[in-house]
Amino acid sequence: MELITNKRFKRTIKYVRAFVMIGMIITSLVLSAFIGVLLYAKIKGKPPLAVPQSTLYYSADGEVIGESHNGEKRYWVSLDDITPALIQSTISIEDKSFFDHNGFDYRRIAGAAIADMKAMAKVQGASTITQQYARNLFLSHDKTWQRKLKEAALTIRIEMYYSKSDILEGYLNTIYYGHGAYGIEAASQFYFGTEANELSLAQAAMLAGLPKAPNHYSPLVNEEKAKERQEIVLAELEEDDIITKEEQLQAKNEKLVYVGQHAHNVKENYGYFLNGVKNILNKQLKIDETSLDLGGLSVYTTLNTKHQEAAEKSISENMPDSGLQVGLTAINPKNGHITAMVGGLDYEESQYNRAVQAYRQPGSTIKPILYYAALERGFTPSTTMRSELTSFLFDDGQSEYTPHNYGNLYADGPITLPQAIGLSDNVFAVKTHMFLGEDVLVKTAKKFGISTKIEAKPSAALGTYEANVLDMVTAYSHFVNGGKKINPVFITKIVAANGDILYEHKSIKEQILDPNLAFVMTHMMKGTFDPSLNIPGYANITGNTILNELTRPYAGKSGTTNWDNWMIGFSPQLTAGVWTGYDDRRKIELRTDLTAAKHVWSQFMEEALQDTPIKDFTPSNNVISVMVDPHNGKLATEDCPVARKTYYVKGTEPKEHCFDHIETPGSRKKTDTNEKKKENKSIFDRFMDFLR
Repeated sequence: MELITNKRFKRTIKYVRAFVMIGMIITSLVLSAFIGVLLYAKIKGKPPLAVPQSTLYYSADGEVIGESHNGEKRYWVSLDDITPALIQSTISIEDKSFFDHNGFDYRRIAGAAIADMKAMAKVQGASTITQQYARNLFLSHDKTWQRKLKEAALTIRIEMYYSKSDILEGYLNTIYYGHGAYGIEAASQFYFGTEANELSLAQAAMLAGLPKAPNHYSPLVNEEKAKERQEIVLAELEEDDIITKEEQLQAKNEKLVYVGQHAHNVKENYGYFLNGVKNILNKQLKIDETSLDLGGLSVYTTLNTKHQEAAEKSISENMPDSGLQVGLTAINPKNGHITAMVGGLDYEESQYNRAVQAYRQPGSTIKPILYYAALERGFTPSTTMRSELTSFLFDDGQSEYTPHNYGNLYADGPITLPQAIGLSDNVFAVKTHMFLGEDVLVKTAKKFGISTKIEAKPSAALGTYEANVLDMVTAYSHFVNGGKKINPVFITKIVAANGDILYEHKSIKEQILDPNLAFVMTHMMKGTFDPSLNIPGYANITGNTILNELTRPYAGKSGTTNWDNWMIGFSPQLTAGVWTGYDDRRKIELRTDLTAAKHVWSQFMEEALQDTPIKDFTPSNNVISVMVDPHNGKLATEDCPVARKTYYVKGTEPKEHCFDHIETPGSRKKTDTNEKKKENKSIFDRFMDFLR
């Protein structure tokens, strides 16, 4: 009996020794694994916590006008910009001991393991906020041991190198809240149309309950389940003594209103401008698509939302329902900032940007550039040429070119340079072009920033080459800004997600035009809207159809071909250009189609400048104004029926007085003013004047 007991005792000792050895081995392995994980975490170093963030595009007045993303709408906000109610709700429902553990809640792990064993299934989770953050940052959601080990290692690394505030901020900006909203800012805006720092307790509790199962608990999918989940969160807050029973009941009974729409949806016609911005980001600034979609950049643009809205409104109210298309660009002539851009009638229907991508014949809008070159070579506002049907030989006399005026009408006599501009006389333009030399216009257009090729031939004076709206509007801006070089600017600054400035536009001031000649040209272009330049029986100024729509000084020029209509003009504060035509280059024949560009331009300018002071163009230092008879360019006398203030570079003003209107001896002397002259006329004479 004693022998048996001794054997059992020895066997027991043997088993105990074996268990101790196995335990020591297991402990050693666990300890080694733990040390290994720590060493691995130390060797791997600080893990990057960068996550895909939406790139936001801002207007000049600070409004978000668009965004780029990869399908995950996420806007990073600091912990200070998240309402405390949301932070407290998240910790209470997801990880009560967040600030006390080192990344793992061992008590929850043990409790979850027991619950799972009892149920013989996975029924309870034990992941901490740090573990969830690690999983969302770097890993898939596969339930494998390999993934869990990687998650543990990443959790240790995150806890080792980042503060609890950093981890919590990252988690709240990373977690998925459903419906494509990643992070609390995107979720706040999507569900409630508010920012994360403005959430009420009831809203915060609702959102804090979503990450467990966003699609299941979404109030937009099942409001009853969402409400049940919200009440659980509120109960946890009350149990943790974060809120009172009264606050819990008040939040529980608060009626929530859901928006269900993401912020920063691109307005329909902002798309044309934003496409231009993205093209510059990609091709000029070399920022790739991935960085744009995921980089969380802040791109500050030049768009003026008031100008953009005025452009869209003017197009919607003035474009005929004929299939005619439109391109519009507005620019600040002082710095080149693009303030508005519309590239078509409907961005959703066609993303083809006719303000930038469409190259069409600018017609007579090229003439101011030609006439600037003429001023450089001795022309003045008193220069006259005969307006009559004329044929020109070129190519060493081998070819002939005969330009025609609109309607085949001619003054059949001399007209002045301001009249040639205001009435858009084609013969005057081609004569000037041939007199200067056909290569002069080519070189001058390049100086003005026209990027397309212009062939040195007679018809170039009438805009038979092709250009886009952006180039032409930029070119005209050089007149009003005193001849300083500008380039179109879409982007003023780009800021990285961490606040670093990646790009900032710096303007370079370069004088490319003579400021005095630029002003003289500007004043002559005011003649487009000055009826004193009309020639009865020949033509009226081309701006005649929109005179009653304009309330402030403008200068500009229209252009017409068989397939294209243009209106480009400016005030001291703003330059804008409008092109209209058919995409398939059909001939424009309908009357409403022929005048659309002018009406779009006039309404846009008036509305865009509505709240700005009415200003006239300021003369440059070396110009002088004199009263001139606009029909012959000579100094006006009291006998001239029309006298127009005209500017000249000092020393080039006319010296000869007009004697064309002095009456012969014996005839009744003319009255001093046009009004008195009208008063003395008979009704029949006035009627005959009207017919003329």
